[in-house]
Amino acid sequence: MQIRPSVSIAFCLVFLFLFQFQSAFAQKNKSGNQYLFNDSHFHLTNYIQEGISTLKLLELMGNKVERSTLFGIPLQQHWSYSNSGTFAPDYYLETDAPLYYYSFTDAYIAMQYNSLTKKQQARLDPMITGFNPSDMYGVKHIERVLRTFPGVFTGIGEFSIHKEFVSSKVTGEVASLTNPALDSILDFAGRTGLLVILHNDVNFPMADDKTKPVYLDQMLDLLKRHAGTTIIWAHVGLGRIVRPFRYGATPTGEPFPSQVEVLEDMLEDPALSHVYFDLSWDEVAKYIVASEESLENTARVINKYPDRFLFGTDVVAPPNEDRYLAVYHMYQPLWDVLTPEAKEKVSKGNYIRLFDTAREQVRAWEKANVRK
Repeated sequence: MQIRPSVSIAFCLVFLFLFQFQSAFAQKNKSGNQYLFNDSHFHLTNYIQEGISTLKLLELMGNKVERSTLFGIPLQQHWSYSNSGTFAPDYYLETDAPLYYYSFTDAYIAMQYNSLTKKQQARLDPMITGFNPSDMYGVKHIERVLRTFPGVFTGIGEFSIHKEFVSSKVTGEVASLTNPALDSILDFAGRTGLLVILHNDVNFPMADDKTKPVYLDQMLDLLKRHAGTTIIWAHVGLGRIVRPFRYGATPTGEPFPSQVEVLEDMLEDPALSHVYFDLSWDEVAKYIVASEESLENTARVINKYPDRFLFGTDVVAPPNEDRYLAVYHMYQPLWDVLTPEAKEKVSKGNYIRLFDTAREQVRAWEKANVRK
């Protein structure tokens, strides 16, 4: 059968259209525009060092998440038979037994990462967490990990100083924002280019929200001491029951600012231009979307300073895609009121900018300091 010229031309035009559409989609896929977000806060393993594989994580990311951090949890929950008997706790709230630092987590993360192809590795940014921030030798652990696993890690964290119910359970010396051990760690991170994700509650649990947060001044002093280190303050200092603080006053009538006002002051302070904030965790989402006022205040600040915020799930070893993406969807009311530019930067662009810079700087340090 002979094909008429008009049919042949039509077929070619349809083929050309499909080819161009496929090429455009591939380019869009390459640029990451169709992805929902990049995940600045993800735990591969839990408090008993169990979780999912990196291959499972990549499967969950699919075409919804382009890039993700990769870290475990630096603490191991002790299973004390005298405390919980045959019940095996896998979370720190399930037992009175202590927590202890688990340094093998970094080797495990590195081995998981090194088992992947180069293409798969390009989507992940492993972080070092298995060090004790109250130990002057903690910085040696971080350096040792870099020298043992060159080409793997992008930063350190998430690690905690003050954390509700956790800090008091950790065996040994209690971590502190004023400990020189922490200063040495942040100083080393600055010299190597390691990006830092630091968890520090702005206050103690269930504090009166009308009084000044107990850890705020110490945190601000710490951040200002390390202007050469890029630091992400996890959860904007909030926690499960560490609530945002509001207007209050001293006994003499001197007013204290609200958390939003403090945040704005930090964002406007040139001495804190190296500090960023992650909007991670479903427990933080509940504060942001709690009311029209909180949503409006949050959006106003982010829209004004869109370069300083990142989104992260803070999900721990999710078993399926629904569980993994649930936190992102909790923030939907916020996404709806951000400007398109702000949403793009918070959910995607700021991650690429910060983590790509850290990758480049750490690889340069390794090239100059690590012997093969």
